[in-house]
Amino acid sequence: MWVCSGSPLIAEICAGAGLDWLLVDAEHSPNGLESILAQLQAVHGYPVRTLVRPPANDTVLIKQYLDLGVQNLLIPMVNTVDDARAAVAATRYPPEGVRGVGSALARAARWNRVPGYLGSAASTISVTVQIESTAAVDAVEAILAVDGVDAIFVGPSDLAASMGLLGQQEHPEVRAAVERCLAAAQRTGKPAGVNAFDPGTARSYLDAGARFILVGADVALLARGSEALAANFVPPADGSAPPAGY
Repeated sequence: MWVCSGSPLIAEICAGAGLDWLLVDAEHSPNGLESILAQLQAVHGYPVRTLVRPPANDTVLIKQYLDLGVQNLLIPMVNTVDDARAAVAATRYPPEGVRGVGSALARAARWNRVPGYLGSAASTISVTVQIESTAAVDAVEAILAVDGVDAIFVGPSDLAASMGLLGQQEHPEVRAAVERCLAAAQRTGKPAGVNAFDPGTARSYLDAGARFILVGADVALLARGSEALAANFVPPADGSAPPAGY
């Protein structure tokens, strides 16, 4: 489930709901370092895996997320092998990568209270890269082969847009491209995920080999739930109320 509200309280509610994994999003959601930290602290101790998506495949941002204690990264817009290698390198200390060394200042190392953190950090981090363009689909086998890429996650919305099918995530050509990626991942033995808010589509992707699926978002559930309450209990507006200013 997507956690897009930026709210530690909602993140904790979701973490205790029986879901098996959450995605805290900073690409399309109002999340900065402080709110991500607060959400990590809120879900700590619950039996749920948490991925965090930065707004970009950016070495500095990835370093900051890792130092906060993020262990499972979902990197957006990975279109090429070089993009995938850059994402992995950002999670590794030299000489294997380019992650800056600041464990004495970092929550991830508990401010140097974790023995041997610098040598073991890479083994605690997973890197999932997003396949969300036609270029990425064409390169998916090579991206999957990059050492350090642990999984792929297909984004049908941006993929549809890159195919000239904006807003048509259910288009047969888009679904075929998604399933091509799922099949490629199966051949390599690496997990592949996808988001699908339609239950039928989600089940179809599971049948096609998806190992993990985003099937909802906190803000979408709140939007639809509040709309349902309004429809049941609030008389239709007459149009005289001023619109919200923001």
